[in-house]
Amino acid sequence: MNSSAKSGSVEKNPRRPLAAKGSISILGRLSNWIKSLSYLPKWFILASVIGIIAGLGAIVFYAALSFSTHIFLQLLAGYTVPTPSGEGNLAGSASYIRAWAIPLVVVLGGLISGFIVFTWAPEAEGHGTDAAIDAIHHNPRKIRLRAVVVKIIASAITIGSGGSGGREGPTAQISAGFGSLLARVLDLSPEDGRIAVSVGIGSGIGAIFSAPLGGAVLAADIVYRDDFEFEALLPGTLASIIAYAIFGAVYGYEPLFNIPGGYSFSHPIQLLWFAVLGLVAGGMGLLYSRSFYGVVGLTKKLPFTRKLQPAVGALLTGLIALGLPEVLGTGYGWVQKGLSAELTSLPLYIILLLPFARIAATAFSIGTGGSGGVFGPGMVIGSFTGLAVWHLMQPWAPGISHDSAAFVVVGMMAVFGGISRAPIAVMLMVGEMTGNMSLLAPAMVAVSIAWFIVGRSDDSIYRSQLRTRADAPARRLSFGLPLLTTLKVADLARPAQVVVENSSSVSDALSKLRAASLPGAPVVDKEGRYVGVVAASRLEEAARSGPENQLDGLVDASLAPLPVASKLDLGLEILFQSGLAWVPVIDDDRKISGVLSVGDLVRGYNKALDSRSGYMYDITSYALALEARVEKGAPVAGKIVREAGLPSGCVLVWLQHDGVRRHVQGSTEIAEGDVISAIVAADQAREFRRMLRSSQVAPPS
Repeated sequence: MNSSAKSGSVEKNPRRPLAAKGSISILGRLSNWIKSLSYLPKWFILASVIGIIAGLGAIVFYAALSFSTHIFLQLLAGYTVPTPSGEGNLAGSASYIRAWAIPLVVVLGGLISGFIVFTWAPEAEGHGTDAAIDAIHHNPRKIRLRAVVVKIIASAITIGSGGSGGREGPTAQISAGFGSLLARVLDLSPEDGRIAVSVGIGSGIGAIFSAPLGGAVLAADIVYRDDFEFEALLPGTLASIIAYAIFGAVYGYEPLFNIPGGYSFSHPIQLLWFAVLGLVAGGMGLLYSRSFYGVVGLTKKLPFTRKLQPAVGALLTGLIALGLPEVLGTGYGWVQKGLSAELTSLPLYIILLLPFARIAATAFSIGTGGSGGVFGPGMVIGSFTGLAVWHLMQPWAPGISHDSAAFVVVGMMAVFGGISRAPIAVMLMVGEMTGNMSLLAPAMVAVSIAWFIVGRSDDSIYRSQLRTRADAPARRLSFGLPLLTTLKVADLARPAQVVVENSSSVSDALSKLRAASLPGAPVVDKEGRYVGVVAASRLEEAARSGPENQLDGLVDASLAPLPVASKLDLGLEILFQSGLAWVPVIDDDRKISGVLSVGDLVRGYNKALDSRSGYMYDITSYALALEARVEKGAPVAGKIVREAGLPSGCVLVWLQHDGVRRHVQGSTEIAEGDVISAIVAADQAREFRRMLRSSQVAPPS
């Protein structure tokens, strides 16, 4: 059977009319209306809804974490954790009443969390922010609601029982998951889906930390290591302020931390000492990231079930906590003690140990599969780092403040601002969390140095970040294949051979796919509207346990369908996200119009390339993008690039030879029939096209 049939299409006649439209459903009308709006009204609506969910989600998780902390640490272990000024400013227990219970309670939390996560939603392990960033880049529709619920419960138990984790990861995943849900139910474009998930991350974190401006900037800053997602900034601002207003209505609008007596920058020489802090903070950030992922790697080699692995990390955390209670829970109360100079009486060796102990506890608690964020612990590590640096320099450094608070705050900004690769957002967030923006000047010095140190090593605590916007798969595809924007999905899509109803049994669906030799098929509801896709491999696995099982639980709703009226560049992006050889094509009412396979796309593209070879697209007024096939007898055919005599204002991006695309080097040979993609200076475009065409044919003007 040919490749087209195997990828989900049957009819060899592409002229067969696609499925007719039915009456448009309420959801279809809503989706079409939202997508028809211009940028501002569309994102006013979507960002407002995401902000509401982010605020409510932050309330739910905060309540769950407070309840879990009360049960595990206060009732079972007899220990009260200190809290920051914005949460009551409780002093906490002076010592352990039942020290032997601390490791046991932390292990109990690890056991429960591991069982919940690895039974129902393994993707909820670790810190949820990285999973949301990965969804932004590869498939913004893929975050399951089940994973969100599991993340809330497991994180509340992990952190509430004493595990070292942050509450921002679960909160971000709630609102990011809702953004993903909007992308699915409203059939948002991949670009809008990415913005929705980005806005969800920023608004959730901004709400739980009472830092709406920082959350808004974080939505745009956290996606890339060395770039900024500008499209998310305005929607992120609206969503973050709404989320903050809702969360604050229940828990108050006070900053999380308080700096007694405030701070004012007065001596320029202080910038030198903050620069020293930046150097140390950059190194501590790298140690934090590499220790965390080192533990993640070691955990994967453990010879027993993943459900038990978080308990091993919890045991190690509990043992550290016997000597250093500062590693338990979120640690925000200890940050407040550092700001209030209550930790200055500790022995120097304890102060120096605190940041390293917190790094180890976070790696053990979250890196082994426990659930919680890494943002919060990063700031706690930074605060302890700032405190330690101040203690070491205070006796001898001229002009240094007699109060450690400034170094505690700037340490928070520098350590996590550097290793998160989101320096602007973190500076703003910490400024809002402390209610003091006067530290921005010294913070800019320390954070810049820390960011530079981390950047030189190309590391980040969020491994799913891409370097720049140009590295995003969608943008690389669009640039590398510019003719895609000239082709329509409707011209290439073919009728689907098999469409399965979600009320079907597993055995019926599997028999249809086997009869057609297909790897999968679109799934529709009783009204014929698209709900997802199902893979034959999943059906075969389910059939072994019970052939009469229903299909519902096996349907993958995360795969974006392709609107029949869209262009082929969108089709290629959705094919890339799906990981399949085909995608369903739908009409305005979400009814199946056909399927688009990889084979259909390649054949259509090659046909367009042959008919429009040498077509050029403006990049700037001085440069053009061009894609063309090397014709028989062309002057460059048979030559290597460095000897082909190409115009000086020409950069070859890639070359496709015998269907294989590769990057171009000076030693790359250009052959007849190769497809070349290039950036060409506008005044050299005519000459470049002449060199790719047959010497007997004059190029068009």
